Amino acid sequence: MSLILIVLGEGSGIPSASQNLRSSDRYEWHNSVNSIDWGFLAPFLLIALFFIIIIVLVGIAFGILISSPLIVGAQRYFKRSAEGEVSMRNVGYAFNKDRYWAVVATMLWRNFLLFLWFLLLIIPGIIKSYSYSQVPYILADNPHIGYSRAVDLSRQMTHGHKFRMFVLDLSFLGWVLLGLLALGVGVLFVQPYINATKAELYLDLRHNALAGGLTSEYELNVMETPYYK
Repeated sequence: MSLILIVLGEGSGIPSASQNLRSSDRYEWHNSVNSIDWGFLAPFLLIALFFIIIIVLVGIAFGILISSPLIVGAQRYFKRSAEGEVSMRNVGYAFNKDRYWAVVATMLWRNFLLFLWFLLLIIPGIIKSYSYSQVPYILADNPHIGYSRAVDLSRQMTHGHKFRMFVLDLSFLGWVLLGLLALGVGVLFVQPYINATKAELYLDLRHNALAGGLTSEYELNVMETPYYK
């Protein structure tokens, strides 16, 4: 019972002494803060804030301009591998000047929507992350499909399959934990298997979407030649 009281902050049997100690601590802390020469530290704080802002902006720019096209290229690599074409050229697919900005704009729109959903609550954000999870694969098929259409098609393709996708992610949990036990190195061997499996999932969802009339072979460039120009 005493332990419970201590955890709840009521463990002291002499409340007046505890209050005096806290008051003394507050007084000393107040004096120490007042003794700091803020005029001397202000330039250094401003410089530190400036560098923090620069680092944040560089990180955001890297995520938008580099990471997003790389994600689409990597998903194209695994998707094409599942279709029988194994080529590292697919990794740079989105960096082609005719596709780059279309890919960047669509991925930025998707991430912005996810950000808004996660601002509401965690659970809606997670659900929408599954809804929009196929956008990189769709862009890997047709980068010019349009940002709004890509998000909407991904939502339609995953409708009724989100719980199945969640269970699929749970099935990888054991493998990831084993990889982490090997100082994280094992994850490097597990991740390609996960990516390949999710590429197969996209092909299955795409087949269902084509069969259900949600999209067309023309819209997704399904009949294009295996190697891009």
